[in-house]
Amino acid sequence: MQHVLTTDRLELRPAGAADLAALLAHWTDPDVRRFLFDGEVLTAGQVSEAIAAGERDFAASARGLWLIRERATGALAGTAGLRPLEDLGLEITYSLSPPFWGYGYATEAARAVVEHALGPVGLSEVLAEVDEGNAASIAVVERLGMTPFETVPGLLGPMIRYRRSAHG
Repeated sequence: MQHVLTTDRLELRPAGAADLAALLAHWTDPDVRRFLFDGEVLTAGQVSEAIAAGERDFAASARGLWLIRERATGALAGTAGLRPLEDLGLEITYSLSPPFWGYGYATEAARAVVEHALGPVGLSEVLAEVDEGNAASIAVVERLGMTPFETVPGLLGPMIRYRRSAHG
């Protein structure tokens, strides 16, 4: 199965060991991690393990951690991925660097991952968990056709859980 996803403006390819420095810089940017990792600043070891976990996931099930690059420039815009959300199923994750905010890239990349998950990967649904105060991500998941199903406590405040099924 093809693990590289392309959209009109973006290419999503699995993260590999050679991407460690770029991914560490991206995920430790204070603006990027504001709603990620519950405010924790990841170490190089943690980012390396995330890459390795993504590689294992791709090998086993055609899902994992993608780097989002602009097709026109090759610039690293962010990340997207599918990871377990407790025992409920898989959730879509994404992050973008500030220079790429406001252009619809998060929605474009997340849509590619959700369609991949519900299509070729064969999931029956995809979940999302968004900080209640993250208006931009709430708008993204709503544009993806996801609907809220519960609010749960999070380390930094309430988290809203969304879902989209393969059948609507």
